Amino acid sequence: MCVSVCVLLLSALVHSSSSVGGQRHSHERLQKLDPEVDMNIVSIVRRWGYPAEEHQVLTEDGYILTVNRIPQGLKPSTGPRPAVFLQHGLLAAGSNWITNPPNASLGYVLADAGFDVWIGNSRGNTWSRKHRTLSPDHEEFWRFSYDEMALKDLPAVINHILKVTAQEQIFYIGHSQGTTIAFIAFSMLPELASKIRLFLGLAPVATVAFTNSPMTKLSVLPDFLIWELFGRRDFLPQSRYIKWLAEHVCAKKLLSELCGNLFFILCGFDEKNLNMTRTPVYTTHCPAGTSVQNMVHWAQVLFTVGSGSNRGQSTPPEYRIQDMKVPTALFSGGQDTLADPKDVAVLLTQVSNLVYHQHIGHWEHLDFIWGLDAPQQMFPSILKLLQKHR
Repeated sequence: MCVSVCVLLLSALVHSSSSVGGQRHSHERLQKLDPEVDMNIVSIVRRWGYPAEEHQVLTEDGYILTVNRIPQGLKPSTGPRPAVFLQHGLLAAGSNWITNPPNASLGYVLADAGFDVWIGNSRGNTWSRKHRTLSPDHEEFWRFSYDEMALKDLPAVINHILKVTAQEQIFYIGHSQGTTIAFIAFSMLPELASKIRLFLGLAPVATVAFTNSPMTKLSVLPDFLIWELFGRRDFLPQSRYIKWLAEHVCAKKLLSELCGNLFFILCGFDEKNLNMTRTPVYTTHCPAGTSVQNMVHWAQVLFTVGSGSNRGQSTPPEYRIQDMKVPTALFSGGQDTLADPKDVAVLLTQVSNLVYHQHIGHWEHLDFIWGLDAPQQMFPSILKLLQKHR
């Protein structure tokens, strides 16, 4: 993994050379390191005064997933608190939803609005690296992709939430890959779909025919070369190298843009709409890792859908979005290079129970979780939709 981190960092340095190359080290000033750099999700939530719980959920194939909960806001509400489940995207973690201050983090905003907030962590990320019988040191532990996240992780977590809360249905909010696994699960598992009040998809990814994110460059490599380069275990996990980057590079005021450009390489971002002082926290929580097999799966889909080729997979993924009957609200960005607007346009024609769509023209992929203007651009719409479907 050092190789992949170094490659990304080198690319970021090249991309950033025009903006930081002429600066002298004597003018760099190390910011006071944010304590959230070294905190887990529970500690971050409690730091802001919110109650926090941590649950362990066992999947049918033995993975032990960490699920976090903010049961109420700063001012406890007396009425029923509908459960809302937040599911992160590729290479990410549940901390995505709470790593901005409370007024700019969807997790806290929902808790303060009277919802029982649950936060997922997909198998293999920083907080879900346990199994009943396998160790992350075993290759077998990493033999999964987003299919297993959809068909095994989601049923286990959703059923756990329903059992704990004694509710019959929950709200589901996903970002990026968090929408992909929802499309799969809710179209293939109708019983699970019946337990969802409303599915809100942020930067939804169902097809990737038009995406031009730098992350998609992985798709040009043949499968055997991906395995050879990255091995058969984890891909881009949190590590001491990334933590060093956060502490010694991101925390320097004049170099914080470099960390932003590292995120640009992965997902794309708008510097003007990202709190650059938070980059040390973002960097030590994301990327949070996944399996190399998952990345290979994504590369195969990109290659198949994008160019219809010779990988031996001439058909799209074996699920039909049209079969999903869950009420669905989608939020898309006009500058999103992963959830490309043209792909979203196709998706909109496939969703059979679309109740709402909001397109934010200037948004990129990370604006949906960290955008400075999210409280104005998106949160009011989400709260209105949740209240309408309570």
